Amino acid sequence: MPDVLPVDSVGLVEPNVAHFNQSLLLECGKTLPGYELIYETYGTLNAARNNAILICHALSSDHHAAGYHSATDKKPGWWESCIGPGKPIDTNKFFVVCNNNIGGCKGSTGPTSTNPETNQPYGPDFPIVTVKDWVNTQAKLADQLNIDCWQAVIGGSLGGMQAMQWSIDHPERLKHCFIIAAAPHLSAQNIAFNEVARRAIITDPDFHHGHYYKHNTEPSRGLMLARMLGHITYLSDDAMLAKFGRELKESHYKFSYDAEFEVESYLRYQGEKFVGQFDANTYLLMTRALDYFDPAQHYNNDLSAALSMTKAHFHIISFTSDWRFAPARSREIAKALLDNNRDVSYAEITANQGHDAFLMDIPHYMDVFHANMRQLTLANKANVTT
Repeated sequence: MPDVLPVDSVGLVEPNVAHFNQSLLLECGKTLPGYELIYETYGTLNAARNNAILICHALSSDHHAAGYHSATDKKPGWWESCIGPGKPIDTNKFFVVCNNNIGGCKGSTGPTSTNPETNQPYGPDFPIVTVKDWVNTQAKLADQLNIDCWQAVIGGSLGGMQAMQWSIDHPERLKHCFIIAAAPHLSAQNIAFNEVARRAIITDPDFHHGHYYKHNTEPSRGLMLARMLGHITYLSDDAMLAKFGRELKESHYKFSYDAEFEVESYLRYQGEKFVGQFDANTYLLMTRALDYFDPAQHYNNDLSAALSMTKAHFHIISFTSDWRFAPARSREIAKALLDNNRDVSYAEITANQGHDAFLMDIPHYMDVFHANMRQLTLANKANVTT
């Protein structure tokens, strides 16, 4: 943690755990007998309870979206660029909630949790979960927090898909919906990337059909490769060129298969760092949830029909260099909403950082985000005074 906290940081934060004793029926047809959701909050819920915002996390993120857990933390939460006093998601004005989804490995019930039927970790027996399941549990968390309606549900990437699902499943429970760097469903190419990542994990000799906990090991090689592949898709060609180019670690070729180029070294570092910090079974679950997301499939593949019952004000943001969830995919969402005469704003940010741009402090992006969030502030003031 910095010696002196930035004035726009939420500071030191502590997670909370919500316990749910009732059974949870999942889309796959299986039932969890009970579950827990770990979450963090920033800011203060007002007396009218109408200034709450839900943040939905992406594939490998979690509930720790902003601030620091301790004085020894080297890095703040994953969306520190956007959450805090004076930032787009201004904690001086809003009460912000972010939870780790079920199936996760950072404190919510998931594969590493104890299966009450066996008193052993669920491992591969943890049921497949979907974006719809996550939204269902988030709604139950809102009930426990006595939040009837979110001022906004906000997410980037897989988080943006959750925000979209919220607008479909609970149209009365959110006023604004922010869908950032997302898509209405994965393309065949994206599903292919996820399959390669999963096969890297599943074919690792230490995977043991997902029961690696029993063997006191983990499929580290497979998980490392999956993360390396993921990082390639999160960055654009321009970003990789600017960051690494063809720079060598040394001044000459070594004529070996060691990491000779800086980009090779970077990918290996990211992969190795991921091992031990993220559970392989959770990675499988998260990527499959991405694959399955497609709200239009229940409406004869008509996205306009899928979004016909929504009532929120929509704010859609994409990035020019994001080739994983290209701007054209965001425009599909905007068009489907406009087909239903919904209130939609759309911004396409020129940025060379690729898919990861939604996490970064890019001036134009921040300006657009601030402008859209001011609409919430005005609406919130109106609600307070009436």
